[in-house]
Amino acid sequence: MTFVVTEACIKCKLTDCVEVCPVDCFHEGPNMLVIDPDECIDCTLCEPECPVDAILSEDDLSEDQEKFLQINEELSAKWPVIVEMKDPPEDADDWREVKDKLHLLER
Repeated sequence: MTFVVTEACIKCKLTDCVEVCPVDCFHEGPNMLVIDPDECIDCTLCEPECPVDAILSEDDLSEDQEKFLQINEELSAKWPVIVEMKDPPEDADDWREVKDKLHLLER
């Protein structure tokens, strides 16, 4: 099993989760983070650190969120690993409550 970064991360890209990861499985894209499912050890440390509840266990994904398992797998193979917390985008707070952001994902 793996944890998955979902749509809530898009345009927020808060990195609170990154520093607690013992295996460095987070990857950073232009406006979202993803988790490499092959590296994730299901330790659960990242999930409570996410201020926007964007990280879920793959077993807890709703039907409309299941696509994010494939998105995380695909993009973690392309994006660089991130291991240190960074400042969020200046407009991150504006995006916290916005739904249906998949079309805004920058690959």
